[in-house]
Amino acid sequence: MVKNMTNAFSPLASRMPRVVREHEVLRVAGWIPGGDPATIGNTAIGEVLRWAQRRSGGQLPAEAWEHNSFDYLSGGRNSSCVRLQSDASDLWAIRADDPDKAVAERIWTTEVVVGQLPDQPAKFSARLLVSTPEADLQIEPHTPGFIQQVVENCRLISGSKLLSVAPAVHETEADADELIDYLIDPSRQLPIFVVTLGENGQFNHPTLDTAALSRAVLGIGHVALLHPAATWRLTERFGKFKSVFGGAARVYLPGFSDDADPYIHRLVLANQLETAEGAARATSWMRQLAAQESILRGKLGRDVLPFAAIRDASLQLRQQNLRNQDASASDQLVAANDRIAALETQVASLGSEQDYYISEYEKERARAELSESQAQKSAYRIQHLTNQIKAKGDDPDQDIAIPASWQELPAWCDEQLAGRLVLTPNAHRGARNPVFTDVETAAQCLLWLASECRDQRINGGGGSINNVTIKDGIQNASCGADTYEFDWNGRRFSADWHIKNGGNTRDPSRCLRIYYCFDPQAQQIIVSDMPAHRRTGAT
Repeated sequence: MVKNMTNAFSPLASRMPRVVREHEVLRVAGWIPGGDPATIGNTAIGEVLRWAQRRSGGQLPAEAWEHNSFDYLSGGRNSSCVRLQSDASDLWAIRADDPDKAVAERIWTTEVVVGQLPDQPAKFSARLLVSTPEADLQIEPHTPGFIQQVVENCRLISGSKLLSVAPAVHETEADADELIDYLIDPSRQLPIFVVTLGENGQFNHPTLDTAALSRAVLGIGHVALLHPAATWRLTERFGKFKSVFGGAARVYLPGFSDDADPYIHRLVLANQLETAEGAARATSWMRQLAAQESILRGKLGRDVLPFAAIRDASLQLRQQNLRNQDASASDQLVAANDRIAALETQVASLGSEQDYYISEYEKERARAELSESQAQKSAYRIQHLTNQIKAKGDDPDQDIAIPASWQELPAWCDEQLAGRLVLTPNAHRGARNPVFTDVETAAQCLLWLASECRDQRINGGGGSINNVTIKDGIQNASCGADTYEFDWNGRRFSADWHIKNGGNTRDPSRCLRIYYCFDPQAQQIIVSDMPAHRRTGAT
């Protein structure tokens, strides 16, 4: 019956128009420096108009070059511009369509806003969208050409960083220190793709076209070239697991810090870039990541202004002016109909955009569930192999070298205890430069947590580790009244256990406390705080 109905409706379905969805590709936000914001803003508008002119298929009207509102219709290469001025602000916005030269029914849409507010530099934002009936959209994002024009002729700043068309080159220790400062800058808004060079003295990567990559992510990412003499500074500062060297490449996302999870800031190994195919895959991934991050972090209405909102404000102001001027009913009706039509277009666009975001959400949720399932399977497999090694009388941790300094401890945990124990950002900060001096004892306690304690918890023996002596004067115990809650990886936990040294000492140089809990889902110990005594309501 179902098959018959499908066959019956298939001729009708083939005649129905395909659903066209609008996908947002990327967002650019920044500001233009200069002593005269109005003049520099007009210069930027001129660069955008020259770019739009080349794609218009004709000549933009005179109103365009006077920086006034206009509508230009040219067989799919349509452009609309709105100039919204008041005593407090001056906003110029354009939306331009451009059919794809290779794919039928695919239309690229670019929105640009240049804004001027009193006593502020000129603001600049842009959006790239694509409308297509394709069910599976496969593109490699590239910022529009006018971004390069604005960067070269006006200058453009993201956060506090001046954008550059060419990759930034870091050769010396001083250059590396400057890069480190920017990597950990909390105000940084764009990802940084750090590409390292080999020891052969070349001034570019042998397979990665970093110049082309830098142009592709201009405004949504930075590309940095790091010479061998400068790479060791990153390793010295962040440790091997958070550094990059030897021809490899790494992305440092906004929010990176000394205590960042190294697996979030993806590393592409040198052997993955040896061939042209490997370099092409890495370049495609970098471009897609930069575009995705720009949408995730550039907030509409705050960092990036949508054209529809400015057009609606302009039409609303026009209606209000007509009412104030006692214009004829027919003129007011025309203005009202224009606004209704614009709002209907905006609603349709928002509906398509919402469908796209729901689809992307479902994809990400499925990907997250799969990743979590695979991580749990890997944890069980690792535990099984570890048990087999121990059953043969071997100790998989016997050759682990204990770190000799607090600076080495986070990287040591990432390398030696990965999958068994993790330090939260708060624990990272506490272990960065603590008053407690005995780093070797702290490391030995972490190793005990990752091995014996974790094994006990996995096997259901949580209670048997209460008041267990780890080494002379140091015990594992329940927190009792000192138990507290903390957030980690989007979930809520209770730090209900801690490692402590004997007595009730509060001397920070001699007092050790490691607060933790066991996560049965991830099968690992989560260290919430260390190595100082944590003040609570009970203490």
